[in-house]
Amino acid sequence: MVDDKKSGIGARRVLERTFAVIALLAGAGMALPGAYLLTLGGSAYYLAAGVLLVVSAVELWRGRARGAWLFLLVWLGTLGWALWEAGLDGWALLPRLGLLTGMGIVLALIRWRPGARTARIAATATAAAALLASIGLVLTGSHGNASLPLAASTAAGVADGEWHHIGRTVGADRFSPLDQITPANVAKLQVAWTAHLGMPPKGLAGTIEATPLMVGDTLYTCNMNNAVIAIDPDSGKTRWTFDPKLNVDGLKMTQCRGVTYHRQPGVSGPCAERIILTTYDNRLFALDAHDGQRCRDFGNNGEVSLLDGMGDVPKGYYYQTSPAALVRDKLIVGGCVLDGQAVNEPSGVIRAFDAVTGKLAWAWDMGRPDRQGLPPAGETYTRGTPNAWPPISGDDRLGLAFVPLGNPTPDYVMSHRTPEMRRYGSSVVALDVETGKERWHYQTTHLDVWDYDLPAPASLVDFPTARGLRPALIQPTKRGQFFVLDRETGRPLVETVERAVPQGAAPGESLSPTQPYPVGMPSLAGPRLSEARMWGITPFDQIWCRIRFRQARYDGEFTPVGTDKPSIIFPGMWGGSTWSGISIDPERRIMVANVNHFPMYNRLVRRADADPKEYQQFVAGRVAINSSRWSQTGTPYAAKVEPFMSPLKIPCSQPPYSEIAAIDLGKRAMMWRHPVGRARNTGPFNIATGVPFVVGTPTLGGSMVTRSGLVFIAATQEPAFRAYDLRTGKLVWETRLPTTGHGNPMTYRSPRSGRQFVLIPASGHPRFLNKASDQLIAYALPE
Repeated sequence: MVDDKKSGIGARRVLERTFAVIALLAGAGMALPGAYLLTLGGSAYYLAAGVLLVVSAVELWRGRARGAWLFLLVWLGTLGWALWEAGLDGWALLPRLGLLTGMGIVLALIRWRPGARTARIAATATAAAALLASIGLVLTGSHGNASLPLAASTAAGVADGEWHHIGRTVGADRFSPLDQITPANVAKLQVAWTAHLGMPPKGLAGTIEATPLMVGDTLYTCNMNNAVIAIDPDSGKTRWTFDPKLNVDGLKMTQCRGVTYHRQPGVSGPCAERIILTTYDNRLFALDAHDGQRCRDFGNNGEVSLLDGMGDVPKGYYYQTSPAALVRDKLIVGGCVLDGQAVNEPSGVIRAFDAVTGKLAWAWDMGRPDRQGLPPAGETYTRGTPNAWPPISGDDRLGLAFVPLGNPTPDYVMSHRTPEMRRYGSSVVALDVETGKERWHYQTTHLDVWDYDLPAPASLVDFPTARGLRPALIQPTKRGQFFVLDRETGRPLVETVERAVPQGAAPGESLSPTQPYPVGMPSLAGPRLSEARMWGITPFDQIWCRIRFRQARYDGEFTPVGTDKPSIIFPGMWGGSTWSGISIDPERRIMVANVNHFPMYNRLVRRADADPKEYQQFVAGRVAINSSRWSQTGTPYAAKVEPFMSPLKIPCSQPPYSEIAAIDLGKRAMMWRHPVGRARNTGPFNIATGVPFVVGTPTLGGSMVTRSGLVFIAATQEPAFRAYDLRTGKLVWETRLPTTGHGNPMTYRSPRSGRQFVLIPASGHPRFLNKASDQLIAYALPE
C-alpha cells in the first residue's frame, strides 16, 4: 500500500521541477536577448529579470523554498518596473505582467500548504496585478460633455430624408438632418431587411465600400463586381441591376465606393434622372435611374472610356475606385495609380465630363496646364504625375472641385520627380469646374517620400473665425493632422506653422527641411514612439520588438528612409485617416474623425543590391503585386516596405491601433477621444482570441452623424456596428455584423412608411483576412 502523504509529496516535486524547467526556459528567453538589447542601449530589465528567473529555477529544481521567494522578488520588481514604464494602461501592463503573474499563480498552487505564507503572499500579489490590469483595460479614453447650440445647416438641394452623394452632399459632410433615431431610443434598433448584392467570381477578392444613395423612393449602390443595383428602401428587394461586365483578367481584387446621381432640371422622360458609374476597368457609364438602361445620348451608347489620352496602361496600373464628383453638371474623375512600381506610370490627370453628353469638358494635367483637351495624336497626358484616388468633393456656389492628390510614383524616392510633381504631390487642389484651371493649391507634405497621399476627400463647413464664418474645407491626412483652409483662397484658417524635421536623405535624394503643421487644430497623430511603447502578447515578442526598435532609425515624424538601417515611419501609410474621411455636424460645428495608428518598418535598397527576383515589377497575370517589396524601376533604389509587426503578426506598437474622436470646431478643442473596436476578433496570427476588452482595432471605413446627436460607425476589424452619443462619446448602441463592414454608413427616411433606416454593408475585407460576404443591412426602430 502506497503512503498517501509520500505520494502527494512526490507529485508535488514532479510539478515543481516541471515548473522549474519552464522558469529556466523563460529566464533564458529573457536574459539572452536582454543582453543584446542592453548592447543596443535598451532596457536592462530583461537581462536582470531573466538571470534572476534562471537562479529561481535552479533553486526550485533543488526543492528550496528560496526559489519561490526569489520568483516573488522578480514578480514584485517587474510590477514596479511595469508601473514606472507604463502606468495603469492595462494593455501596456499585459505583456509585462501577464506571463509572470500566470506562472506565479501556478507556483503558489504547487507550493500551497494550509496556512502557508508563501501562497498567501503570491495570491495577494496576483490579485493586485489583476486589479491593476483590469483598471487599465477599462480606461478606454476620456469622455467629455458638450451642449452646443444648433446653427443652420449648409446642405442645399438634398431633401432631409435623402442622400444624393456618397458624402450625402457634394461637400462630403456625411451629416443627416434626420432625428427619428436618437440617443434615447437607438438601443431599440433592429434589422429591418438584408439585401445580398452579389459575390465576385471565384478567385477574385473584393469588398463593398459603397455608400448607397437615396433619391426619391429608391436606393442606388454598387457591388464588388461594379454592378449597379437599385433597391426598394422599405423591403430591400432589387428593382433593377446593371452589370458592366467588368474585365478582371489577371486581377486579384476589385472594389466600388459608390455611384453618382444626376438630374437634368426641367427635363422629363428617359435619362432625365441618371446614375453614373465609374468602373474598376476604367469606364464611365450613364444609366436611367428608373430602369437601369443605358443613356444612349451619353458617350458611345451610354459609355465613355477613361483610357483615352492615357497612352500605355498596363493591366492593373490604373483603375477607378471612387465615384465621379458632380459639380455644376460636370462629372469630375480622378483615378488610382498603382504604387511603387516604376517611373513613367500612367498619368494622374483630373478630368471633367459633361453629365448629359459624356463629352470631355476639360482635363487638368499638371505637366501641361495650358492644355485642357485630349493630347494630340501620338502624345499622352503627362505620365507619372500625382493621382487622386479618394473621392473628390466640391462647392457648387463657388464652382470649385477640391482634389486630394497623392504623391508621384515611385513613392519613396524623389530624384526622378519633375518640378510639377514636387509642387503638387500630397496637395489639395481647387479646380474651376467651368475651365479646369487651378484656382489654388495647398501642400500638406513637402517632397513626400513617406507615401503620405491625401487619403480622403476634403469636407466642407462654414468655419467660425474671429471675423465670422468663412467657407472652409477640412482636409484629413495620413499624418493624423487636419488642415483647415479657406475654400475661396486656400489660405489656412487656423494657425499653421512650418516645423523643422529630421534630415539625412539617401545619396542622391533630397528632403524638405520643414513640414507644415496645423497647430490651431487638435491632432490625432498618436504619441511619439519609444522603446517603452513597444508591445507584444508576451515578454518574448515584446523584447523582439524592442530590439527591432533599437536596430532602426526613429527620429519621430518624418524620419528619413535610408539604406544603412530600417526606418520606423509613424504615422505610417496606413495611419491617420483613410479614404472614408471625416463627418461634420454643420449645425453644432463638430467634426468626427476615426484614425489608425500603425507604424511601418521601411528601408531603401540600392539597385545593385536589390535581388531582381525579390523586387519584381508587377505584371498582371504573371507577376503578383508584392506589397512589401517595391521595385521602383527606373530609380536608384528599390524599397522594402513592411508593417512593424512581431513574429506573432501583432503590431509592435502599443494599442490602441485606432481611435474615434469629436472636435469642437468653434473652440478648436477635443470633446472626446477613445479607442474603437474590441480585441475579440484579433490575436496572434490573426486568430480570434474572444477577448472583449476595447483595444482599438485597425479601421477601414468611416462615420456618419445625425441631427439627433448620433455617430454611427462600423469600420473595425471586429464585425460590429456602433452608435456613439455625439456630445459625450458614450457608446449607446452596438450590434454584431455577419462580417466586418467597410463602407460609410448612411441613413434615409422612407417616403412611404416614414421610417428612418440606417444602412451598412457587411462584406469583410481581404486585408483583414476575414469572412467574405455581400450583405447590405438596414436597421430601423420597431414599427
